Amino acid sequence: MELDEVTYRVIGCAMKVHNSLGSGFQEVIYQRCLAIELQQAGLSFEREKEQLIHYNGVEVGSRRADFIVENKIVVELKAIVNLENIHLAQAKNYTVAYNFPVGLLINFGALSLQYKKVFNNQFKSS
Repeated sequence: MELDEVTYRVIGCAMKVHNSLGSGFQEVIYQRCLAIELQQAGLSFEREKEQLIHYNGVEVGSRRADFIVENKIVVELKAIVNLENIHLAQAKNYTVAYNFPVGLLINFGALSLQYKKVFNNQFKSS
């Protein structure tokens, strides 16, 4: 499956969740609902996957990605009133640190679903 198709399907799943629940719930509720939608859409994913962070080839810590979908994109969820540049920077940093070509930042907390696609210009395929 191509990257564009994966991101399109993930955003569609997120829209279903937001249309059903609206805003106002905690992030974990949206995460659980999105997992149901991703599964129903036939997408493979891992939820809260521990990802190692490296600096100059040295492991310096880890962080859990909300979702890794189709082993191609990292998805970061928020449930806040409005996305800010710091959230976009965070999603971009995770995409680069985890070495994925594309990341999605999805915010369920606004009146309308907010999403941003971020790209890893440093992506190195294995």
